Amino acid sequence: MFKVFCSLCLSSLLFLNSCSQTTHTNSQSPTSLSNNNMLNLPLTPVQVPAGKEIATFAGGCFWCVEAVFSELDGVDKVISGYAGGIVKNPTYREVCSGSTQHAEAIQITFDPQKIGYSDLLYIFWHVHDPTTLNRQGADVGTQYRSAIYYHNDTQKAQAQASIAQAQTEAIWPNPFVTEITQFTNFYPAEDYHQSYYYANPSESYCTFVISPKMAKFRKKFANKLRPSGE
Repeated sequence: MFKVFCSLCLSSLLFLNSCSQTTHTNSQSPTSLSNNNMLNLPLTPVQVPAGKEIATFAGGCFWCVEAVFSELDGVDKVISGYAGGIVKNPTYREVCSGSTQHAEAIQITFDPQKIGYSDLLYIFWHVHDPTTLNRQGADVGTQYRSAIYYHNDTQKAQAQASIAQAQTEAIWPNPFVTEITQFTNFYPAEDYHQSYYYANPSESYCTFVISPKMAKFRKKFANKLRPSGE
């Protein structure tokens, strides 16, 4: 059964400026890179604290997905940034142009004793539309593609199993277009993008797009939220 988790988010987007407030081209161009191209991508090290794990997802505007995953019990930190591109240290303007091939993404540091990678994946399918190519509502461009950047073979296997299960359950009615790709690079976005929703609650995109999405998320995943006060 189709669970319209993001209906308010997507309908509101039609009447608002997009996340980047820019016009994008090549919205339907392929985003996957060949193995040869992947060998030439810049690589960034990943610092994993003891006892923790890292997940890297792209699900449209990073302001939205950062806010969602920040509220989960067991998630220590969420950073908005740019993943999977061909340029080192890109700027927001460069990423929005589409020339760097990065996706707006988040990097999640989490405690696997409190929340598993499979749990994060399940939530990921519900808080963005994984069936629209290079698009989330009015946010259009390759930087808004749906992608999972796995950090090891275990994450790869879990991602492949999770997407198959999500499609079997028909969480969304159309075929998924989410890329499942080996992690290569992630560059933190500019400071003003970090915790954007919490820093700008009255901004129109936050009020009309992110807030309705957060309300649905909090209701559906109430048992996964961080206890009040933590």
